[in-house]
Amino acid sequence: MKQFKLGFFVNPIAGLGGSVALKGSDGVDTPSQALALGAEPKANLRAKLALEVLLPYKDKIVIYTAANDMGENIAKQLGFNVEVLYHYQDEATSATDSENATKVIQDFGVDLLLFAGGDGTARNVCHQIDGYFPVLGIPAGCKIHSGVYALTPTAAGRVVEQMVNNELVSLTEADVMDIDEVAFRTGVVKARRYGEMQIPSQLQYIQAVKSGGKETDELVLMDIAAHVVELMDEELFVMGSGSTVAAVMDEIALDNTLLGVDLIQQQELIKSDVIESQLYEAIKASEHGVKLVITVIGGQGHIFGRGNQQLSPRVIRAIGLDNIIVIATKTKLQALAQRPLIVDTGDVELDTQLSGFIPVVTGFHDQVLYPVASPGL
Repeated sequence: MKQFKLGFFVNPIAGLGGSVALKGSDGVDTPSQALALGAEPKANLRAKLALEVLLPYKDKIVIYTAANDMGENIAKQLGFNVEVLYHYQDEATSATDSENATKVIQDFGVDLLLFAGGDGTARNVCHQIDGYFPVLGIPAGCKIHSGVYALTPTAAGRVVEQMVNNELVSLTEADVMDIDEVAFRTGVVKARRYGEMQIPSQLQYIQAVKSGGKETDELVLMDIAAHVVELMDEELFVMGSGSTVAAVMDEIALDNTLLGVDLIQQQELIKSDVIESQLYEAIKASEHGVKLVITVIGGQGHIFGRGNQQLSPRVIRAIGLDNIIVIATKTKLQALAQRPLIVDTGDVELDTQLSGFIPVVTGFHDQVLYPVASPGL
């Protein structure tokens, strides 16, 4: 019987800083600070949840891993057939150990590399992995923006289970993302894309939603928010109303006026719940340009003319049609049953200019073209 060769390692310090408000585990001194504050390592417990799904298949699997808390201990504890390929030198592990373990395990020739960590760990793996080599992440970190992670540890185990049983599993590319933890600890979120890796993808189990499939709204909103935050530089951002826009404000830890319009610049709140005249004057005074972030009214499809009358025709023209960022989940767009988005600004000429196909941000670096129409046209 051919055995499934499962590469596996754990970043044992992943997520260590989360419970003690350190916003992550990156940084040489962060793990020791977290432990001093009473944090308890959880990464191996998360990895255990994934491996427990595979217990009925122990006879079909050999786990190739790293020593001690980097995978060996938890795999042996569960009774798997284990071979240790990588030994680390220091008592505490580091990002270098994650990279070295990745290289050694990949070079050995496993069928899949399953790793437990956060976005920093995904970056470490991406630094070493061949672009065509399949990997899958067990979410165990403070920050999980990357699309290479399963929704939960158990979901990661389910995907591997399907592979062990020779079921058809799609192989897709997924983004590796991370944020600057130093900036994040001061309340600034700056997400970056660091690369992509191949993952075995079953949409009900994998975090990133790129094209179709069943969406998990909270995760999709996080993806949309990360995309918008990445665009933020020196420009003035006009944040429209609605829960999807609120998710962007949540991502950068700013108070949001759910049914109003807020102004932010360089990820700081400039003014809340502005009226039309204040908005217009702020736009005219902006020295670095302006972007408008708006969403779709669910079920109706309006982007202008319902619930955001502060966005008057003169305000929209002052912003510029090319500076409008429309965001929405695919679920919300699909609920429109192919009806167009609606613009009803009260200015027929402007409504005509706004009509046509526009890009709608539906995820991180994920957009769809969607039609826009005026009810009067």
